[in-house]
Amino acid sequence: MRKLSADTLDLTRRPRRNRKAEWARRLVRENRITTDDLIWPIFINEGDTPREPIASMPGVDRLSVAEAVKVAQEAVALGIPAIALFPNTPSHLRDETGSEAMNPDNLTCRALRAIKAAVPGLGLVTDVALDPYTSHGHDGLIEDGRILNDETVAVLCKQALVQAEAGADIIAPSDMMDGRVGAIRAALDDAGFQDVSIMAYSAKYASAYYGPFRDAVGSSGTLSGDKKTYQMDYANSDEAIIEAELDIAEGADMVMVKPGLPYLDIVHRLKSTFGVPTYAYQVSGEYAMLQAASAAGMIDIEKAMVETLTAFKRAGADGILTYFAPAMARYLAKNA
Repeated sequence: MRKLSADTLDLTRRPRRNRKAEWARRLVRENRITTDDLIWPIFINEGDTPREPIASMPGVDRLSVAEAVKVAQEAVALGIPAIALFPNTPSHLRDETGSEAMNPDNLTCRALRAIKAAVPGLGLVTDVALDPYTSHGHDGLIEDGRILNDETVAVLCKQALVQAEAGADIIAPSDMMDGRVGAIRAALDDAGFQDVSIMAYSAKYASAYYGPFRDAVGSSGTLSGDKKTYQMDYANSDEAIIEAELDIAEGADMVMVKPGLPYLDIVHRLKSTFGVPTYAYQVSGEYAMLQAASAAGMIDIEKAMVETLTAFKRAGADGILTYFAPAMARYLAKNA
């Protein structure tokens, strides 16, 4: 190998010049997080107890409807444009068919009405799937151990309608049934909800990172088997293109990748291929890992939070669903 000396090095271009000081780094920075990029997922609970801590998600609580209204007001004060609601349905209201999902007075719908009345300018995102409502913990109806696709889609349409009637601004189907986006779009339009958007969980993988979330919504103890027949194989990338293409053709206004950080390549591929609003969900397991590392003194949680959320933007995400949303918003205000 030829050795280079100071005389033979070509240092006409020195990239380090653009990194020499904070002001210089700011001038050339390619990606920035703002509060406009954040969607705050919250968990809601039956009863009057304001907050119930979730052991596997330090700093995250299940909220009563009244407390969820206060959190929604906090989101507005922080400049966060939207929150996403996830219910912890009591066991006595869960059954084989997830019938509580279609109840216009269920926990999600009551929370939607209360929040919309208090803070009408805040965007409200709702999950369309049956797993918070079924006694078996699956996202769809089951017959002889098999998840029924078309029959489940019919139920999801009814679930989407009661949520839209209660005030949902964005319907987010997370079930991964085939054809559900087109069916939900048609149901919403036929009922006069043409302005309600659909954020499709287009690339939702069968992942080990969902554990704390299932604790939060009470489905970890009820889930039988796994979800690999309808959620995607984490070894696949091209399949995400097919899923997103179908969802967009069926009327999705936005697409989502879930989980987030381990799937930045998928975020990048979807955004580069389709150019539609593309979101990522920094899921419960990702959040819990960072919190556990911080509690063990291994990382600086604030620096890790900012770095990981910036990585989503660098990959092409237009926004991130993250439990760090309020902490990130406060960080941005502090460092404005």
